[in-house]
Amino acid sequence: MTNIDEIIDNFAFLDQWDDRYRYVIELGRMLAPLAPEEHSEANKVRGCASQVWLSTQVKRDGKEPVLSFIGDSDAHIVRGLIAILFALYSDKPAREILSTDAVALFEQLGLKEHLTPQRSNGFRSMVERIKADANAALATA
Repeated sequence: MTNIDEIIDNFAFLDQWDDRYRYVIELGRMLAPLAPEEHSEANKVRGCASQVWLSTQVKRDGKEPVLSFIGDSDAHIVRGLIAILFALYSDKPAREILSTDAVALFEQLGLKEHLTPQRSNGFRSMVERIKADANAALATA
């Protein structure tokens, strides 16, 4: 998986929105496939125009739970947005997830002004789901 610093650097290198758009789609193509049983109602993210599934694994090896994510969407651009979120949040401690502002990153990468309001809302819904899972992991720690 690509790390978030590499994604930020690549976005800075790509001047044209078309190139950035293709890059986001390419990031989505690199997502690990989601098992058919993970395409469940429980994993479905509400508030997205596209179909989005997000599965969270919680590891409790250390003092604080660490979350990792797998996900999928039926839309290529949304798969890319999922990949960006996973680069930002996956394999991170729950408290770090809660203190990391994905919406600010979304704006920094110039995604907000180029995506439809529905896609932007869907992105926020995915962030809310990830943060809710981090809160739940902390509550049961």
